[in-house]
Amino acid sequence: QVQLVESGGGLVQPGGSLRLSCAASGTISSIGAMGWYRQAPGKQREVVATITRAGSTNYADSVKGRFAISRDDARNRVYLQMNSLKPEDTAVYYCTAYVKTTTTTVALSYWGQGTQVTVSS
Repeated sequence: QVQLVESGGGLVQPGGSLRLSCAASGTISSIGAMGWYRQAPGKQREVVATITRAGSTNYADSVKGRFAISRDDARNRVYLQMNSLKPEDTAVYYCTAYVKTTTTTVALSYWGQGTQVTVSS
């Protein structure tokens, strides 16, 4: 019913920038909170940044001042601008969203398939 598809990952040198994008599609009625998580090899998935429908944002301490999350509700998209990237930012990045569909009365959590970000010289 709902699909989230990330794009924008890749290989970047330390200090570089990337912009991740996540597009939600399907029988969407409304989208609530959206966010980005990441999982590095051998580590647990961790939250990177979240944004509410009202636009309030929260960030992991490790990315504050370097990453910025934003959303475009007209296009059902969420973005993650990543600047001053470090090797420790290397991970698979996943977007997530709470979505009400045209057939549900409650918002359910959906996840994308992930996009690889590698920071290396």
